[in-house]
Parts: sequence; C-alpha cells; structure tokens
Amino acid sequence: MKILITGGAGYIGSTVTELLMARGHQITILDNLCHAKPEAVPAGAEFVEASLADRDRIETLFRDASSAGQPFDGVIHFAALIEAGESMQKPEIYFRNNTASTLSLLEAMIACGPRRLVFSSTAAVYGEPETVPIPETATLRPTNAYGESKLLVEQMLGWFHRIHGLRSAALRYFNVAGAAETEAGIVRGEAHEPESHLIPLVLDVALERRSSIKIFGDDYATPDGTCIRDYVHVSDLAEAHLLALTALDSPGAAENRLIYNLGNGAGFSVQEVIEAARRVTGHAIPVQMCPRRPGDPATLVASSAKAIAELGWTPRYTTLDAILRTAWAWHQKRYSA
Repeated sequence: MKILITGGAGYIGSTVTELLMARGHQITILDNLCHAKPEAVPAGAEFVEASLADRDRIETLFRDASSAGQPFDGVIHFAALIEAGESMQKPEIYFRNNTASTLSLLEAMIACGPRRLVFSSTAAVYGEPETVPIPETATLRPTNAYGESKLLVEQMLGWFHRIHGLRSAALRYFNVAGAAETEAGIVRGEAHEPESHLIPLVLDVALERRSSIKIFGDDYATPDGTCIRDYVHVSDLAEAHLLALTALDSPGAAENRLIYNLGNGAGFSVQEVIEAARRVTGHAIPVQMCPRRPGDPATLVASSAKAIAELGWTPRYTTLDAILRTAWAWHQKRYSA
C-alpha cells in the first residue's frame, strides 16, 4: 500500500513508518516539524514539509499521486499537539491545530484522496472514568482541552462516515513509552522538545540531566496517592496501527467506524514508574512533590479486550520493567553519542 502518515517525524509516527516500510509499504510523511527534526524522518520515506492547515497543499499531494498512477491507499493521522497541561492554558491552539487542521485533512480526502483513515486519538476523551479498566463504550467527557480537541475529531469522523462513506479507525491510546528494538539495535526512543512525559523525564534524572523528578499530586484516590496510567510500548502500538489499517477493508468498517483502546491493561502509578526506573537504571532518582495539575484524572487504565479480539492485537511488552529497559537503553545511547 501507499500510505500518507501525518506527523511521521514524531516519536510514534516514525516508529509506525519504519514498521510499515519493513512490511513493504510505500510511505509519504507530512510534518511541519514544529516538534520534530528532519533527521527523525526514517530513511526511505518520502518527506513533505507542510502544515495540515494548508488544505490546498494536501489536495495537491493527493492529486499528484493519482496523476502519477500511484494514488494513496490510506492515511494514518498522528499530527497533533499533545500536552494536556498546556491545553488548559492555551485551549485555542489545541482546537485550531488538532481539530480544525484535521478538518482540512478530511476535506482534502473527500475532495480527491483516499477514503481510509487511522486516527491517533487518546484516552483523554474519557476524562474521569466511571469504571476501570475503561471499555470503549464508557462515557466520553474530557477534563482537558486536549481530550476535547480529539473527541471533536472523533465526532467529525462519525459524520464523514455517515455522509461521505469515509472509513476510519480511532485508536484511543494511553501512555506510549519505550524504544523500538530492531536488527540495528534500539531505535526511535521517546524525546520531546520541551519534554513533559514521565518516563523520559525520570530517565533524564538517572542520566543526571535533571536534578529530580516532579510528582504532581500525592493525594489522589489511588493506593499511593499518585496518578495511575496505562503504559503501552511504542512497538506494540505500531503493530496495532497496521492491523487497524488492514481492518478498514473489512465489511464491518463499511458499516461502522472502528474504535479501539490500546493499552497493556495494567495500571502503574507515578511512584511505581519511578521505583521501576530505579531498578532498571540503578540510580536513586530524587523526587520533588508538587501540587496537582488541572485536568489530570486520577486513574486511566484501558480495557484492550476489543482490540485483542477483533484486530488480533497481542502486546509483547507487558511489564513496566520491560518497557523501561528499552527506553533506558535508547536514552543511554542517545546521550552518550
């Protein structure tokens, strides 16, 4: 297949790109590089530096591919801002970048592009869950603007499916972590500019690039008072995207949108992540306690039973230590180079 991957220079997008190319697919990456670098684009992928807000540019990309006799078969859409805390300070940029820009992509797809889309959604669409683990049928009520911006896209996909016949799969993931293990070694680890995700921040402390790790709130209704999240390895996540793309050819995708949670099914608290990092790295990792951040639910843990049953998805990295070992190997390699 020939696939367009938006945000393909990012952590998850580049990992999915390499997996798809290894399976023989032709990949074009579209990324504006606002939070990525050109060298992150995997070798062998065509690269287009552009914004999703530029609908004309996207339509031209689709038309040129069709004119050359190589039309796109589908789109995997990662491009988005992802910082929940920032979204509570600047909600306007999240609705413009995540929601309005996705509408430009959908309009271009309807006008002249493929009719299959795998959408990178989020567990943040659930907000404070009523039950844990969270099923896909749970009430959707985001507690931050980031989650709302993604939920609005899911709602748009529903209408585009109903009216235009656009086939889509929304993958609601939880905390993605780890680094891909390939024949060439550990690649594609997690690093953001600026960094706000727990595991790379903890490993920065182990590398003495930071003096301590901040814990935002220790008075949540959890066993140790810190937030609980569901961590999924980036390679397991990448495999799910390929399975979802293939599933869009099924009769079920023609009749209904596909929606799946992706997590490892086990929740780990912030404190448990820090303890696991201490085991894996052998470093003390000092802690600094801070007040809660607005919009942070106490517990987010997925039920991935539907993805396992319908997509045949089988996560390989099921323990926190296994995920952290790959992340630690990549961080050591990156910062010792």
